[in-house]
Amino acid sequence: MSENNQRAQWGSNLGFILSAAGSAVGLGNIWKFPGRAYNGGGGMFLIVYILIVAFIGMPVMISELALGRKTHKNVVGAYRMISKRWSIVGYLAFLSSFIILCYYAQVGGWVLEYFISYIVNSSAVYADPLNYFYGVLGANGFPLMGSVICPGIFMFFTMFVLTKGVSGGIEKFNKIAMPMLVVLLIILLIRSVTLPGAGEGIHYLLSFDTSKFNASMLLSALGQAFYSLSLGLAIMVTYGSYVSKKENIVKNAGYICFFDTFIAIIAGFIIIPAVFATGVEPGMGGGFAFASLAGVFEHMPAGTVFGIVFYLLLLFAALTSSVSLLEGGVAFVTEEFHTSRNKTVIVMGLIMFIIGIFYTLSQVHMPLKGVWIDAAQGLTFPSLGDCMEFITDRLTIPVGAFFSCIFVGWIWKAKEASKEVKSDGLYKFRLEKIWSFLIKFVCPAAILMIILYGMFFGISVS
Repeated sequence: MSENNQRAQWGSNLGFILSAAGSAVGLGNIWKFPGRAYNGGGGMFLIVYILIVAFIGMPVMISELALGRKTHKNVVGAYRMISKRWSIVGYLAFLSSFIILCYYAQVGGWVLEYFISYIVNSSAVYADPLNYFYGVLGANGFPLMGSVICPGIFMFFTMFVLTKGVSGGIEKFNKIAMPMLVVLLIILLIRSVTLPGAGEGIHYLLSFDTSKFNASMLLSALGQAFYSLSLGLAIMVTYGSYVSKKENIVKNAGYICFFDTFIAIIAGFIIIPAVFATGVEPGMGGGFAFASLAGVFEHMPAGTVFGIVFYLLLLFAALTSSVSLLEGGVAFVTEEFHTSRNKTVIVMGLIMFIIGIFYTLSQVHMPLKGVWIDAAQGLTFPSLGDCMEFITDRLTIPVGAFFSCIFVGWIWKAKEASKEVKSDGLYKFRLEKIWSFLIKFVCPAAILMIILYGMFFGISVS
């Protein structure tokens, strides 16, 4: 029987781990984590980050995987099956995934455009990196490549993978993409740490500047860990629903968290030594990944080659995450409204792609037939991109995750949830009491801090 006629399952446990890890390993690991590690004192930040992943990230991941496997439902159906009143948490997770992919596919398109640019015209990037980046966003006219062609190719490939199903599409893709991602990381790591002057960056990452340990650094590490692991979205519940009862959830969650953290740390050891060696100021986000890093590659021996490898790495990371974001929504629509998988993939993908175009167009103000008003004229409009990121980063994701912890700990009840964790019949959940305490008290408190600081203090920790 085909995956269209029965609920899909992973073809192998390795395929599930690679797919879930691929979901977690995204652009944030590679262009946000190094900047946060640098600002957080290097080794001090790494220790705090690892502890947060172990004691907050992993308990939440275990709970989401357990909920998915218990119900074998999409994210909305999973919550509704335990308590109809709590299905709103599933809707929040679906909404978060939907909005994120609208703009994530655009950023993936920018990565693809830079990958092509470094192959065919790297000198144009080096000549004026910041203006080149603005040009991709549409500062010099309608950004056909940056908003339509490259994001369209990116979204098409994401949709193509999903049309092949769970085991035949998502799993097979990640079995190729994740090993390739690791290979590319290792190539870049070797090049970075062998650059003249890179030793200073390595020393910084291995040093422990305790003066950097404060509330701001703690929240930065907390936000990075939380968002990096794809928690509070429709992903882990959906992926967990495809997991066999005989698989060990705790061990698999550990593998996923380890792999995601490993990739982030390796990215730190790639970026920070390289920027120390070339004198570029470390940063975070798109401005750093697309504009500032041009200075690194320009001054690095064979830098253009390694620039190509870097953007290929980013492309793999973006695709593994976009596939999981779309799958969470597709599972919801096909199961709740009984639509065919392929039609749902196509319709949802096209809607997200069209909305995403306006995300790129909103990144810069430009006078184009009266549509965009330049800030110099005294008239500006709120950025759609800022609104989309605010909604997901500071509202739907953390609020949904907070209530997810409350749901598992107090509504489904941690004791009942732990039965599902142990349902393989082979593994004794020796840390059950610790996990129960963390999911009922510690994790909700940590997520509440993210919400409060984001909403009332204007500090983004995502």
